[in-house]
Amino acid sequence: MAKKSAIEKNKKRQQLVKKYAAKRAALRELIHNQELPIEERIQAQLKLNALPRDSSPSRVRNRCEVSGRPRGYYRKLKMSRIALRDFASNGQVPGMVKSSW
Repeated sequence: MAKKSAIEKNKKRQQLVKKYAAKRAALRELIHNQELPIEERIQAQLKLNALPRDSSPSRVRNRCEVSGRPRGYYRKLKMSRIALRDFASNGQVPGMVKSSW
């Protein structure tokens, strides 16, 4: 089980990403618009830099929904390999059987 503080910090980052997503997208659109004068594009870049760092989607860490583990994460299932193995061993994942040979 991961530290509660790390899990909560990641949840806070996810909320900030949702809150600032539209604003960040609009500013990025201005920055990449080659038609605008360079001064406007620089101003848009400065506004983007002024936003909170944790509002950037790249700062969110993929964590297991069950245990909070940050590594060995399967995106499709939103859980770590260890939690997946436990669920599969208990028969809670349809169609998945623990292999043995």
